[in-house]
Parts: sequence; structure tokens; C-alpha cells
Amino acid sequence: MFPTIRWLLLRILDVSMNLNFISLILERAFVLIFFVLTVCLYSCIRNEEKEYRNLEDALGSPMSVYHLRLIGKSGKQLTSLPEEFRNLQNLQKLNLSYNRLTSFPKEILKLKNLQELDLSYNRLGSVPEEIQDLQNLRILYLSHNPFQSLPKGIWNLQNLQNLDLSSNQFTSLPKEIERLQKLRTLGLSFNYRLTSLPKEIGNLQSLQTLILHDSQFTQISQEFEIIGKLQNLQKLHFSVSFSNPHKLTSVPRGIWRLKNLQELSLSYGMLTSLPKEIAKLQNLQTLDLSANRLTSISKEIGKLQNLKKLNLSSNLFTSVPKGIGKLQGLQELNLSHNRFKFLQSEIEDLQNLRNLDLSSNQLTSLPKEIGNLRNLGLLNLSSNQLTSLPKEIERLQNLRSLDLTNNNSLSYQEKEKIKKLLPKCNIRFLTDIEEAEARYYRDNYDE
Repeated sequence: MFPTIRWLLLRILDVSMNLNFISLILERAFVLIFFVLTVCLYSCIRNEEKEYRNLEDALGSPMSVYHLRLIGKSGKQLTSLPEEFRNLQNLQKLNLSYNRLTSFPKEILKLKNLQELDLSYNRLGSVPEEIQDLQNLRILYLSHNPFQSLPKGIWNLQNLQNLDLSSNQFTSLPKEIERLQKLRTLGLSFNYRLTSLPKEIGNLQSLQTLILHDSQFTQISQEFEIIGKLQNLQKLHFSVSFSNPHKLTSVPRGIWRLKNLQELSLSYGMLTSLPKEIAKLQNLQTLDLSANRLTSISKEIGKLQNLKKLNLSSNLFTSVPKGIGKLQGLQELNLSHNRFKFLQSEIEDLQNLRNLDLSSNQLTSLPKEIGNLRNLGLLNLSSNQLTSLPKEIERLQNLRSLDLTNNNSLSYQEKEKIKKLLPKCNIRFLTDIEEAEARYYRDNYDE
């Protein structure tokens, strides 16, 4: 009996040891497998992040290429793609801008995983209908090509989110553009033959950004009635071409319906005033009204409490418009190239102001209240008629840059005083040309 018990105990002990050994083996195998999978995953991620910039390298390992950037350079511009290009089956991002492609490379049409395609700045006259086969395409840049018409295939790209058709030669957009229901950004600038928009563009309810610089619209108000239907629009840039006889003389009413607008640019027009309806755009953060003929704006602008950037440069203002002092969130204010002879003390109310540009005016002095702008980091006072700055500027402890170039009435003593008041600030009294001339004189004539 005892030998039997002893034998059983030994067997149990042997099995237990084997189980421990097997457990150890499995544990180490699991660690090894986990390590291998981690390395593989990391390698895949690195491959997806790596950007190839050489065609030969990409074709040498086609299945590992996810991003390919072949921007044309002088003497090295592509006129076509090799047939092997279609082997880049994992390619997701392709940049072929600034080359000399005269026809759309059909090899691209085989890249079913392509998500981003940049063919801007080429010589393409057309795009094949088969582009609709690239159903994973989210971003398509076709700007600066001589397109006279656009293929219907583009409007079947159901996942397209960003489309840039700027600087082309087509005369109209088809109503089929409304099929692009996921489109968020649309660029149509510098299309000098495009005189109107299709009403169907107002059905793009996912559109957030619309860029329309240098337009040739013949009925601007009517176009903005269409644009006003884009209720989710957040960014709108619009300007009229210098060659267009139909100028922007007033803010189109359709704009006031864009309640979600965050950025609005109406530069290079002939606006003379800004109406009280501006207060309806409560989500506005950036407003650019530069290069117009503004002499006044409604004091209702003071109700835009989310406004952070305001550009009123190159207008006809002689004093700071009323209401601006109430913009408590304003961080950047550009009042350059106007006709200011003095600056009102209300400027001190802009306590969050970080950048202030007052260059190219007719200022002879600044109010002492300028010293209350404690958060000011950049101050441009170049090309004025300043003879001195108030002592209170020493309070501007956060000021990093002060431009006083082309203020020829500032005496040497005044400049030295300003340096002492702002010892930590980078102050410019000389332009780049003047500095170069001074350096040349020192190097060649100083002993």
C-alpha cells in the first residue's frame, strides 16, 4: 500500500511540475507574440506616417507606400507616370503639384485606397469620368489648371470633403454639385470666367468653408441669397476682381443669415460703411474688411463679444470707430494704412489686445492710456509722424516688438529714452535698407 501512495505522490508532483513548466512556456510565448505584434503594429504605423519623396524608392517597395509627395522642381517636373505606378495599392496621400502633367494619369485611377490627391499647378485640360471610381477620396486639389469644363464623375465622389477648383477656366458649375453632401471646404477663387453660382450649391449643408476671392459675379446680391442658405458655414472669404465692373458697394443681406459664421473676409471692395446687422453674427471670431473705402462702422460691432481678430487696414478712417472699445475679447487689431491723426483714449479698454498695428497713418503722438494695454506683445507704429512716445509705455511689460521705422521726426534723445523705458523690448528704428547702409558704413569707414 505504501509504495502505491508513494507512486501516486510522485506522479502528482511530476504532473504539477509539468504544468508549471507548460504555464511558464505559455507565458513566455504570449510575451513573445505580444512583442512581435507590437513591433508589427509600430512598423505599420511608421509606414503609414512615412512620406516618400522619391519615385524610384516608392516603386521599389510599393506595398509599404502610404504617402507620396512628388512636387515638381525646376528641371525635375513630371510629364507622365510610369505604368508601375498602379502597384502602389496602399497609397492614401498623393501630391503631384507643380509638375507638367498635361493629361490626367490613368495610373491614379487604379489606386482604390487613395484619400488625398493634389494635382494643383499642372497643365491638365480635363479629368476623366473614371475619377468617380476613387470612392475613398476625401481631399481633391485641382487648382491652377486650365480646365474649361468639369467631368460629371467628380460629383459622384460621395466621400469628398475638401475640393479646390481655384484658378481654372470653366464658365459654370453644374447643379450636380449638390450631390457632394459631405463637402466641408470649397475653393472657387480666381475663376475669371465663372459669373454665377448654381442655386443647388445652397443645398450643401455640410459646407463649413467657402473661398471666393477675385470673383467675377455679375449679380452679387443674388449669389449671396444662395450662399445665405448654407446654415453651417463657418468661414467665408469673398472679394471682387479688379476687372469686374460689378463692385461690392454694400454688405449683401444674405450674409446676416449665416448665424454660425466664425470668420468673414470682405476685403478689396468698395464698402463705405458696415450696417448694424453685423451684430447678428454672434459667433464671429475674425472679421477682415481691409482694402475698402470705410469711413465708419456701426457701433453695434461692440456686441461681437467673441471677436478676436479685426482687420480694418487700408480704409479711410480718421478716428477709431465707436464700439470697438467694447470688444473685450479682441486680441489682434489692424488699423494700418488709414488717416488717423490721433488715437482716442478708449483704446485702453481693449485689455486682451496682443497685436496692434497702427502703421502708415498720420499719428504725431499716442495717448498715455496706451500704457494700460498690459497684454500687448506687438506694436507697429512705423511710417507715422511721431515725435515722442508717452512715458506710460514703460507699463507694457509684455511688449516684445516695437516698430518705429520711418518716423523721421524722432530725435536721438527720444530714441534713447524709449530704449530705457522698454529695456526688454526689440525696438526697430531703422528699416532693413537703412540697417544695411549703416552696417556697410561701419564696416568700411569706422576705425
